[in-house]
Amino acid sequence: MSRARVSVGGETVGEIEGGLVVLLGVQDGDTEEDGRWLASKCAQLRIFEDDEGRMNRSVLETSGSVLLISQFTLLADCRKGRRPSFTRAARPQEGEELYERFAALLRSDGLAVSTGRFGARMAVELTNDGPVTIVIDSSDRHRSRGGGGGV
Repeated sequence: MSRARVSVGGETVGEIEGGLVVLLGVQDGDTEEDGRWLASKCAQLRIFEDDEGRMNRSVLETSGSVLLISQFTLLADCRKGRRPSFTRAARPQEGEELYERFAALLRSDGLAVSTGRFGARMAVELTNDGPVTIVIDSSDRHRSRGGGGGV
């Protein structure tokens, strides 16, 4: 991602020039340990190009930043009917606490982190430099690994 910003009510509240946009959905039952695992995974995931054009560098290695946006709608359950259910999302107080903790964990890894405003109606703009969008679910850390490479 080459640049991104988030606005609330027409006012820019967070902006970065290169790095990751992280849309964070906090689910009921998520723990600080889940956040710790996910923050480490995001900081170290090798998805930026090296000098040979291969996805081989992390946001830490590129001196990139993170724009962190709270996004409970990622937890929408659309299996029944026409209206999504958001019952899997954490209660707002729990969600905000884990969201703030997640931002602090990224910062403790040495990343510059800008944020949206938890619970606000936000407008997110980004210029995506390449078609890389990845879903990372903290519950995956409990599943056994199949073949494939590691990070």
